[in-house]
Amino acid sequence: MSLPPATTPLYNHPLPEIERWLIDSGGQQDKNDLHCWYLQRPDWKAEVWLDIDQLTVRYFGLVGEERAVQRSFKYSLSRQDVEDAIFAGP
Repeated sequence: MSLPPATTPLYNHPLPEIERWLIDSGGQQDKNDLHCWYLQRPDWKAEVWLDIDQLTVRYFGLVGEERAVQRSFKYSLSRQDVEDAIFAGP
C-alpha cells in the first residue's frame, strides 16, 4: 500500500498509512499510548498526538526555551502542509 499524493487531506489517509508516514519521517510510536508518537531533530524534540479531529504537536527541549510549544493541525490539511509545518519546527 502506498501513500496517497502529498496534496491529499490527512482525513483521506488510512490510519496505517499515517503511521507509516510518521515512521518514514523518523517517528517512534509510544508502546503504551499508541496515539502518541515521538520525533527528534537536532534542534528540537516533539510529541505528536493523533487525536480524533486533529493532529497535535508539542515541541520541547528547545534551546533557550523553558516552556513547550504546542500546535494543532486539522486533518483537513494536506499531508504536505502538515509535514511542512511540523518539520519546520517550533
